[in-house]
Amino acid sequence: MTSSPLVRLSKLLSLMLRHEPGTFGLTLDAEGYAPVAEVVMAARTRLPAVSEADVIAVVETVEADKRRFSIVDDEIRANYGHSFADRIAQAARTPPAKLWHGTHLNAIERILREGLAPMKRQYVHLTTSESIATRVGARRGQAVLLEVDAAAAHAAGVVFYQANESFWLADSVPARFLSRRSR
Repeated sequence: MTSSPLVRLSKLLSLMLRHEPGTFGLTLDAEGYAPVAEVVMAARTRLPAVSEADVIAVVETVEADKRRFSIVDDEIRANYGHSFADRIAQAARTPPAKLWHGTHLNAIERILREGLAPMKRQYVHLTTSESIATRVGARRGQAVLLEVDAAAAHAAGVVFYQANESFWLADSVPARFLSRRSR
């Protein structure tokens, strides 16, 4: 597959593994994994030519810095971003001292007043990368970068979960641990 079909497959995998597994006949385990073979068969209902090699290529190459998916043995999962009711289990971890959150100009005042909440997702998404946070924030307009004092938040009892090397999750982050950064 060329790059464009891999991006289409990545979007389909996100729909299947993050938002609507039941629509595709998939059952995810408590950590969000499903057998790769079942995911390939389900994906073929929309993209008939999909192969296991294509799924692996998506995991390894499509926005690789975001590490949206993981394959362990013969199972695949979305690492973060789930919107369905059953919460994906994540292991609590001690975060790095500083994390980043990208948002847009229209949301910044509310966030600085009320803190970060997961909205329609299961967790708040944070990253170790300023550039990733900026790209995420730019999806809905002018990007605004927030620095998260993760060390202080963690010391105050905020629980953090590591989704992968680039992304961290939290149930919420109070406003007192956030500061706006200029780009």
